[in-house]
Amino acid sequence: MEKIEVGEVFTISDENDVEQEVEVLGVMEIEASTFVAVAFSEDVKQETDEDIDIFFLKVDEDGDFSAIESDEEFDKVSEAFDQLMDEDE
Repeated sequence: MEKIEVGEVFTISDENDVEQEVEVLGVMEIEASTFVAVAFSEDVKQETDEDIDIFFLKVDEDGDFSAIESDEEFDKVSEAFDQLMDEDE
């Protein structure tokens, strides 16, 4: 599987099959699984100080994205992303 890089842009479909471009803001390896933090490309491009909606997605062996199923998993990924952002500052 190709390594996902920060700054890459992907097109994902939401639950209404509307395609959205998202940009990767962070990549985390947690317990042998890969997770990405993404935001809509349009929001990232605007570079305003407004809060950007950040989503966390799980990456499976085939490189496909899936939603995070449990609150516990979400909390782990969210915490890892916060640590990643703190390191970059």
